[in-house]
Amino acid sequence: MKQDSRIDAYIDKAQPFARPILAHLREVIERACPAVEETLRWNMPSFSYKGKILCQMAAFKAHAAFGFWQREQATGETEGDKDAMGQFGRLTSRDDLPDDETLFAMITKAMALIDSGAKAPRAIKHPKPAPVPPADFAAALARSPAALATFQGFAPGQQREYIEWVETAKRAETRSGRVEQSVAWLAEGKRRNWKYENC
Repeated sequence: MKQDSRIDAYIDKAQPFARPILAHLREVIERACPAVEETLRWNMPSFSYKGKILCQMAAFKAHAAFGFWQREQATGETEGDKDAMGQFGRLTSRDDLPDDETLFAMITKAMALIDSGAKAPRAIKHPKPAPVPPADFAAALARSPAALATFQGFAPGQQREYIEWVETAKRAETRSGRVEQSVAWLAEGKRRNWKYENC
């Protein structure tokens, strides 16, 4: 396996606490996967196997991080610390890592997933909560049944366009003017950006 000198430089520039973590991870990865290919992706050390990303590691000011591209498929666990990249939370010492035997097994499993052609799972997108108009806008809508009916018939994204336009007004008089204009347009069945729809 040919080492990438940029990863040497990355480890050397990391905070003192992170260097032994990164060096150890690199050594275990190389032992478990002699065919591993090193590179930098997104300015982080990245390890590939057969042209596919196997795992990545990174160092920050107060913690390091490590994770498999196949995430819980490789580790058998759901992600730990949601505030940190990877599956192992905020690493501040080698003691925060699984033991070598466990890491070795995870790397071997990640390699097998690549061999099998399994794809990394896509992140689940959680739907945004339904938009709620601010009190002044809601009160104005309540006074105009036609405007309210149009607003309620719009998709959430179209509703948000009106809400954001009202809420981004910096002065009170601008805001009240936008509320009034919004209600007038909605009463006519118009979307927020109706002026540009036929351009």
